[in-house]
Amino acid sequence: MTTAHLDDLIVATINGRQESEPPTQDTESITGPSSHDDALEVIFEGGSSGRRRKASLATPFSGKTADRPENGRRTTACIVHSLLEKHDGKPVKDHSASYEGLSQERRVDKDPHAQADQTQHSRLLTKKEISDMAFGIRELSKKLSQIRLKLHVRNIFILGKAHDEDLIKNSRETTCWLLTKDPNYTVYVEQTLEANNIFDAAGLLQVNPSFRGRLKFWTNELCSQNPETFDVVLALGGDGTVLYASWLFQRIVPPIFAFSLGSLGFLTKFDYDLYPQTLSRAFDEGITVNLRLRFEATIMRTQKRVGQGRDLVEELIGEECEDHHTHRPDGTYNILNEVVVDRGPNPTMSSIELFGDDEHFTTVQADGICIATPTGSTAYNLAAGGSLCHPDNPVILVTAICAHTLSFRPIILPDTMVLRSGVPYDARTSSWASFDGRERVELKPGDYVTISASRFPYPNVLPLDRRRTDWIDSISRTLQWNSRQRQKAFK
Repeated sequence: MTTAHLDDLIVATINGRQESEPPTQDTESITGPSSHDDALEVIFEGGSSGRRRKASLATPFSGKTADRPENGRRTTACIVHSLLEKHDGKPVKDHSASYEGLSQERRVDKDPHAQADQTQHSRLLTKKEISDMAFGIRELSKKLSQIRLKLHVRNIFILGKAHDEDLIKNSRETTCWLLTKDPNYTVYVEQTLEANNIFDAAGLLQVNPSFRGRLKFWTNELCSQNPETFDVVLALGGDGTVLYASWLFQRIVPPIFAFSLGSLGFLTKFDYDLYPQTLSRAFDEGITVNLRLRFEATIMRTQKRVGQGRDLVEELIGEECEDHHTHRPDGTYNILNEVVVDRGPNPTMSSIELFGDDEHFTTVQADGICIATPTGSTAYNLAAGGSLCHPDNPVILVTAICAHTLSFRPIILPDTMVLRSGVPYDARTSSWASFDGRERVELKPGDYVTISASRFPYPNVLPLDRRRTDWIDSISRTLQWNSRQRQKAFK
């Protein structure tokens, strides 16, 4: 399987194309052409672990019943039922759109360059388009969790910490094993390892001349411009390495095998010591992919204008919300964990305006605010007092960081909402924004960050023998969730 295949599935679902239903047979293979003249084989896993009720096992009645005679009665007198008639292909009459319905057709954020129809930024979609996109990704993720994608691997991307000597040795060992295993494999490692004495690329080529031409080196530019080059990514490290993989592939992300060589390991599902068995089985039997929600975060800079007394609330949801020239975009990032807006090096607390869609939620007076994905709920969100959240939940978590109030409780919002977090014009100091702990930038008064669900989710490869309790097991193992001595029984 190539990255282009998985991306085609995602784009097809997001754009609302008709997807064929899975076959009813226990297993079936579907083959199709790929950009590498290979085939993508999809294996549907039949069977259900759940027990069915006896009634559902009854043999259906094979005889035909007579049609009921027509009558002139109304089908229903209930307005709710009449609205549901549209699901039967019947038009709904005499119903005008509500305010909520009209708001579904407008774009939430500003578009000074009129690029809404050409760009792929989710912040420029209408509310309805964002909802359809998020629902499409969830449906695709559900379907992918029920099938095995059989890989036809040619190009393998290896990611590790280039400054960690032990991990460099692991990268070299894995590279040598892959190049030896199959003469059709091409392995890409970080360019900084080309001259690294521990990795010893020249020594690898001298030991086995057949490696020449199949050991290549990747750069950040290759990842951003040609992500479809790679069929799979092997992340060797901890959760930080997985976040770095998400950061490298800002748009299309290849399926990622995360091997645990770090500290906690919420995102690393595979034991590195077993990598030969893991990869051999995955390439032979196929993989199951889980799509993790990512955020798209765009920095919006205020434009200088003549006059005084500007108000960020008025410019975003008030009378000036239709003026697209009050702000301009200054960088977009796809992130897996969280967006944090905080006071940075300033000694005083931040003043932050928080908006959701076309409403002003509140003014946050705190050290900062953390807006996290479900995947990021166990990171900064956890440290700030936010709720733990299963990664399959389609939500956005908003948590204040050391709020100067007794009443700011963490809130959970739907992933179809577009959030904007900005610095008011009358703020005493600027704030700073960071994205997955990277690319820290200053937000001056009038600037804001738009956060919305990304078009490009993170495809996480799951173990074939995975269990539904893996997430509970991980927070129990790493964070000692609800760990205490059991109360003694009465005797």
